[in-house]
Amino acid sequence: MPMARKRQVSLSDTKYYHCISRCVRRAFLCGKDRVTGKSYEHRRDWVEEKLLTLAKVFCIDVCGYAVMINHTHIVLYVDDKKAQRLSDKAIVLRWHKLFKGNWLTHKFISGDELSASEHSMLAADIAEFRSRLASISWFMRVLNEDIARRANKEDGCTGRFWEGRFKSQALLDEAALAAYLAYVDLNPVRAQMADTPETSDYTSIKKRIEHAQHKSLLRFAGNPRQHRPKGLPFELTYYIQLVELTGLCMRADKRGYISDSQPLLTRLQIEPDNWLKLTMQFTKVFHGAVGRKQAMTDYCEHLHKRRRANLPQCERLLG
Repeated sequence: MPMARKRQVSLSDTKYYHCISRCVRRAFLCGKDRVTGKSYEHRRDWVEEKLLTLAKVFCIDVCGYAVMINHTHIVLYVDDKKAQRLSDKAIVLRWHKLFKGNWLTHKFISGDELSASEHSMLAADIAEFRSRLASISWFMRVLNEDIARRANKEDGCTGRFWEGRFKSQALLDEAALAAYLAYVDLNPVRAQMADTPETSDYTSIKKRIEHAQHKSLLRFAGNPRQHRPKGLPFELTYYIQLVELTGLCMRADKRGYISDSQPLLTRLQIEPDNWLKLTMQFTKVFHGAVGRKQAMTDYCEHLHKRRRANLPQCERLLG
C-alpha cells in the first residue's frame, strides 16, 4: 500500500527530495514507438521546458533532472522559508501564473477595497496558496498534469499518461545528495543513449555545462558556502569533473578511473568503489529515505517510523 506523502516529507530533516514519474505501463510515450516507428521525442522538450518554468513560480528549486523516454528523475529543494517571506500579493501573483484564481484574488490584485469578511476569506486562500507553492505534491501535479493533457490532445485520446503516483525519496545528507545527483545526470549514459554527460540531452548536467550556473537550476554554492547560504553544498567544477569520470567508467569502450583523491569524494568520505555502485544502482539499492545512520535515525523519529529500512545499505555504501 502506498505511503502517504506527509509520511515521507520532513523538512526539518532535509529540503532535498528525489521524485520519479513513470509513463503508464512504462510505455515509450516520450520516446520512439517501437511498433509504429513514430517519434515522441519532442515531449521530452515539453517536460524540460515546463519543469524549468515551474521552478521560477514555485518556492521549490530544481537541483537536477533527467527526462528519459518513459520516465523522469527530478531532484528538488523545498524553500519553505522563501514561501513564508513572500508578501501576500507576491503569493497571489505566483498562483495566478498557474491557475486562474477567483473573483476575490483578482479583486485583491486590482487594489479594490475589501470588506472584513472578504479579507477573512482571502487570508484563508492565501494561506492555502502559500502552502501549495512549497509543496512537492503540487509541483509534481502541475508538471505531470500539463504534460499528460498536451500528450492526450496530440494523440486524440483520454486516460492516464503517467502512473497514478510519483515516487519520492528524502536525501538526508550531502553524501546521499551528491550520489543521487550524479545518478540522475548519468541516466542517459547508463542507458547508452549518450556517450558523455555533455551530450546527454534533457539533463541538468548538460544545462550546467552549457551555461555554468543556469538561472532556472539551484546554484552550486560550494563548501564552505561563504556568502551564499542557499545552494548545493559542492563546488561545481569538482562535481562536473567527477560526473565526467564516472560516465567514462560506465562505458566498456572508454577509459576512466575514480580515485579516492577526488576532492568531492574525499570530503564526503565515500569510497570510489561504493561511488560507482551508488551512481549505477541507486534506485535498485534504495527504496526510501537515504542518508547516514544519524540522519536516518532523526528522520524516522520525526515521522514516527519504527523501521530504518535502508540503514544496512546506507552504512555499507555511504559509511
